[in-house]
Amino acid sequence: AAHVFATYLRLGVEHILLGYDHLLFVLALVLFVRHWKRLLVTATAFTAAHSITLSLAALGVVHVPVPPVEALIALSILLLAVEVLQARDDPARSSGLRPASLAFCFGLLHGLGFASALADIGLPQHEIPLALLSFNVGVEIGQVAFIAALLAIGWLARGLAAQPRRLAYTAVTYAIGGMAAFWTIERV
Repeated sequence: AAHVFATYLRLGVEHILLGYDHLLFVLALVLFVRHWKRLLVTATAFTAAHSITLSLAALGVVHVPVPPVEALIALSILLLAVEVLQARDDPARSSGLRPASLAFCFGLLHGLGFASALADIGLPQHEIPLALLSFNVGVEIGQVAFIAALLAIGWLARGLAAQPRRLAYTAVTYAIGGMAAFWTIERV
């Protein structure tokens, strides 16, 4: 059991830190949610949602083809980038969804993506619940580490004048959206 826990914990951390699409989604969430307490709630909503669909798919309760899921994950990143820009320019133009609600909805989709990666790895038949739990914990550890690094970079950037910060914010958001648009087209 200890070996299964350690192995799937490591695989969860690796999956999030090597999954560029998931990292871009988390980066967009950090740009979208400015206050750290709301960010914590938003990240938790994303984790809860992807844990649900990951478990359902890994246990065979839900069967969804991988290619459409991957295309929709890319589209979710693009939509979040648009939301980030709209909320920055004019909060009234944004969808009005709370960040945690948006993260939960998109997290359900991302969990199906995590499940496809986990299906490639395989689950030990004698320790499925433990493997699922440790993989999810690993994903969360990787996600929290990435968020902490982003917050540290943001804290260091506080010393910059407002205009360069705004320019960097806009450039990063457009880069996220551009990459997500490319992935969406590529995956369709």
